[in-house]
Amino acid sequence: MFVDVAQSPVLSVYQTLVGLVTPRPIAWVTSISDRGIVNLAPFSFFNVFGANPPIVVFSPTLKRDATKKDTLLNIEATKEYVIHASTEAHAEQINASSAPFPPEQSEVEQLQLPVLPSQYVRVPRLAEAAWALECKLLEIRSYGDGPIAANLIIGQVLAMHIDDAVLGEDGLPDPRRLKAIARLGAEYWCRTRDLFELPRPK
Repeated sequence: MFVDVAQSPVLSVYQTLVGLVTPRPIAWVTSISDRGIVNLAPFSFFNVFGANPPIVVFSPTLKRDATKKDTLLNIEATKEYVIHASTEAHAEQINASSAPFPPEQSEVEQLQLPVLPSQYVRVPRLAEAAWALECKLLEIRSYGDGPIAANLIIGQVLAMHIDDAVLGEDGLPDPRRLKAIARLGAEYWCRTRDLFELPRPK
């Protein structure tokens, strides 16, 4: 199979690409509108890109009609947000929060998810999340202007809230306790239960 991207429909390129680049961690993001409405949405174009300072990047692509998602609009306006763990315990709620709720409706309220105040940002965090990263916006890099175009939200982590229950004896996150989930292609998801270890080369 050969895909000439320039000659292929955008949706086909998207579906093929997300089927190839797997598994993808999921950023479950709370943001807040200028009217104080708390938005919650998952994004599988997400990862950590540095630690000094700690940098995370995720991309709320444009919608199929080429308009901006609520998360992007909110972060453009407020410059802050919180990224949460995506774990087996909340798989159903994570999926449900991806539905096209209207801007005046809070996914947090609709899904009855309790929240707590954050330490450094105005955006609340999910009380039951295994971890939460309070972030301030550094930069938004946009590429393209049509459906599924990229908007890279580059943020600095100001604080980390971590449930002690997911920490190992060494005080670090234990993947066996965290039970993270990730996105694959189409409607497939995966669990991180099948683990193996490889010592780093010296």
